[in-house]
Amino acid sequence: MTKENTKKRITGFSQKAFVFNKDGKFLTMRRTKTAPSNPLKWDLPGGDVEFGEDPIKSIIREIKEETGFLVKNPVPFDVKGYVYPYEKYWVTVAFKAFNPKGKLSVSWEHDLYKWVTIDEFLKLKLPIKLRKFAMTLKKSVK
Repeated sequence: MTKENTKKRITGFSQKAFVFNKDGKFLTMRRTKTAPSNPLKWDLPGGDVEFGEDPIKSIIREIKEETGFLVKNPVPFDVKGYVYPYEKYWVTVAFKAFNPKGKLSVSWEHDLYKWVTIDEFLKLKLPIKLRKFAMTLKKSVK
């Protein structure tokens, strides 16, 4: 690969979390209409892993930033890679987290929230990767 080709390629690493409450439902939030990606689609807490950041610490940080919740011991359960236009490659890891502590405070990136089951989540307007993560999660609980 030439140096010129290397400059064009972008690889990203992000994470999403299914944060479950004591009733067995997880939190989903709708992205605002002005969101830079997936506007008005339902989302999960998460985001990009910063360069050099520990992935577990990163998802705990993202959950706290987007929901106000503190979670301990999130468990990864799936990973997906996607190729986007302009040679952009993105890897996203899905986590399960349980028994969030704190008061819910949804970030500026979202305008609505609700606690849902997997089947309720799958009926919502979702990005493809979140739908795939939910399907993997659903298969694992059967």
